[in-house]
Amino acid sequence: MKNEARPFLKWAGGKGKLLTQYERYYPQDLEKGKIKRYVEPFLGGGAVFFSLQRKYDFDEIVLNDINADLILTYKVVQNKVDELIRYLSNLETRYLEAEMELKQEIYYEQRNMFNIEKDTIDYNRYTDKWIGHAARMIFLNRTCFNGLYRQNKKGKFNVPFGKRKKVTICDSDNLKEVSKALNGVLLVSKDFEELTEYIDENTFVYMDPPYRPISKTSSFTDYSKVPFDDESQKRLANWVELINRKGAVFMLSNSDPTNVDENDNFFDDLYKKFNINRVHATREINSKGSGRGKLKELLITNKK
Repeated sequence: MKNEARPFLKWAGGKGKLLTQYERYYPQDLEKGKIKRYVEPFLGGGAVFFSLQRKYDFDEIVLNDINADLILTYKVVQNKVDELIRYLSNLETRYLEAEMELKQEIYYEQRNMFNIEKDTIDYNRYTDKWIGHAARMIFLNRTCFNGLYRQNKKGKFNVPFGKRKKVTICDSDNLKEVSKALNGVLLVSKDFEELTEYIDENTFVYMDPPYRPISKTSSFTDYSKVPFDDESQKRLANWVELINRKGAVFMLSNSDPTNVDENDNFFDDLYKKFNINRVHATREINSKGSGRGKLKELLITNKK
């Protein structure tokens, strides 16, 4: 029986509202049951994964993100969901019962603890400290400004308080569904090029890298302390060529520079040998309300 899991974290560039458009571009071999493995190198909120795992059966699923705190949180949801819910529920109660001034104190207290833990936690070996760290990750995501994850150059989470009075911090029902969805899934935190070993002709790879900024105010590439710049985009394009030669089916999303400059063919040139499609998206995470609205985004595929 398929579960009803949906993303439990808000993430910049989340794909929840684009899924119906994406379905038109999923490979036909997915429908035919020929694809046995699913690999997602830039997991984030995981909207595409949660959607696909409800509809299709894979023999193997590999989910990756360079953000080690994100993957740690997914692993805790996967393996220790009941303990996580208890911890997070206590945090939620404490926060919701507080007045706004105390809410702010609680937020910065938890942010400080989260950043201290980033220097002391062993991300490769589970300890009970993981549960509190994962709970803080979810708490901060729910209560920070605009649900944004951002790190400074030292790798510290630095998003300010969101001043939200009412917010669901512990959605226990969904967390349990997510735990079911993650059963048997391989969760890793590596550079995308290190995932080559998992990819062959029976693999579907969906890539949602940090988007190339189309304006100075829309730059949200700081998911890790190493920025994802144009050279990173070119490195990804080279890797896409590699997995295409290996016979994998892929789909890649990114921003469309022609939204602001019709002559900016950065991605059209980079992926000219593949299918370049344009879908309509609503950008929600922006510091200014005027920066939110409908835009074209790119969806690049190699097979139909």
